[in-house]
Amino acid sequence: MPTARDYYEVLGIAKTSDGEEIKRAYRRLAMKYHPDRNPGDADAEKSFKECAEAYEVLSDDQKRKIYDQYGHDGLKRGGGPATHDFSRMDASDIFSMFNDIFGGGGNQRGNRRGPARGFDLETEVVITLTDVLKGCERDVAFTRMDVCDTCTGSGAKPGSKPIQCPTCGGQGRVQQSGLGGMFRMVVACPSCSGRGQVVREFCDSCRGKGRVSRKRNLTVKIPPGIQEGQAVRVQGEGEPPPPEASPGGAGQRGDLHVVVRVEEHDMFQRQDDHLLLEMPLSFTQAALGAELQVPTLDGPAKLTIPRGTQYGSTFRIASKGLPNLRSGRRGDLVVGVKVEIPHKMSGKQEKLLREFAATEDKAVLPESTGFWKKVSDLLGG
Repeated sequence: MPTARDYYEVLGIAKTSDGEEIKRAYRRLAMKYHPDRNPGDADAEKSFKECAEAYEVLSDDQKRKIYDQYGHDGLKRGGGPATHDFSRMDASDIFSMFNDIFGGGGNQRGNRRGPARGFDLETEVVITLTDVLKGCERDVAFTRMDVCDTCTGSGAKPGSKPIQCPTCGGQGRVQQSGLGGMFRMVVACPSCSGRGQVVREFCDSCRGKGRVSRKRNLTVKIPPGIQEGQAVRVQGEGEPPPPEASPGGAGQRGDLHVVVRVEEHDMFQRQDDHLLLEMPLSFTQAALGAELQVPTLDGPAKLTIPRGTQYGSTFRIASKGLPNLRSGRRGDLVVGVKVEIPHKMSGKQEKLLREFAATEDKAVLPESTGFWKKVSDLLGG
C-alpha cells in the first residue's frame, strides 16, 4: 500500500499557514488539476482528489491538530471526525462539498443560497520596477471553459432533449453509506453529476459536457505601487457556473486573478516602498567629499557626499522610491556607498599617495591607532 503524502506538501504550504493561505492553495491546485481541464489524465484526477483530502483535514481545526500531532495514523485511529474517501468520489461530488471555496459554483438544486457562481481563474504577468513606479497595462491570454454555443449548455445534440436521470429520479442527489453503514451522506448523483437529467444524444461540439474551452485575450491595468505576488482581480472574467449548477450558464461568472511578478533590476533592489542602490566611490571622493549625480527610476538626482565618508555609509534621497499602493506616497532611495581601492596607479599617482602617506598622523586615526596598539600589546612590542 503506497505511503500517503504529507498534506502540507500536497498543498505546497508551510505548517504555519493560516486558513486563508490553505484555502488559496487548495483553490489554485483544484483548478489546475480539475478533470475538465485534463480530460483522460488519470494522474491529474489523482492529484485533484489528493488536494481535496488535504484541504478537508487542514481546514478543520480539530482534524489539523490531530494530524499535526499523530499524522495520518491519528486520523485513521478515529482520533477525530472521519474523513471522506475522496479516491472513490467523482470530481463533481468533491466540488459540491466545498461550495465556500469555489464561490457557490457547486450549488445543487434544493440547496441554493443564492445565484450560482462560476469558478475563479488565475494567470500571471511580468512587469518591471519602472512599471511599478508609473503603473502600466498588460495584455493577458488565458483559456477558460465557456457555455457551448451549439447546445446552449445542455450538452444535448440540437433537436434532442435530456431525459430525467433514472438513478436519482431527477433530484440530482443520492445517499451514500460510509464506514460500514454507520452514517449516510447526501452527494451529487454520480450518473448525472447533480443535474437531475442525462443526455442520450451528445452535442458534437462539446461532447455532452455543455462547456467548451476557449482562449481569451484581455488588457489589464496594473496600478502603481503593486507588490510582487499581489493580484489584480478582473470581475466576471472567470468561468460560468458549472453545468450541474446552471446548464445554460445563468448566474454569476467567476473572476480572473492576475498575479503580478516583478523583474529584478540591474541596479536597484526593492524594500517595501523604498529602493536600495549600492554605489561605488573612489577613495578620494570618500576622503574629500563630492557632488554626484545618482541614477533613479525617473532621472538623475543630486547627492552630496561629505568629507570622510566611510565604507558602508548610507544616504537617503527622499521620495525617489516607489509609490505606496494605497496612499500613493513615494518611499525613499537609500544609497549605500562602497569605497573602491584602485588596482593599478600611474607613477605620478603612486608618488602623490606615498607623499600623503608620509604625512599621516596615527593620532588622528583613533580606530586604526587602537587596533595597532592591541597588536603591539599582543606581540609584546
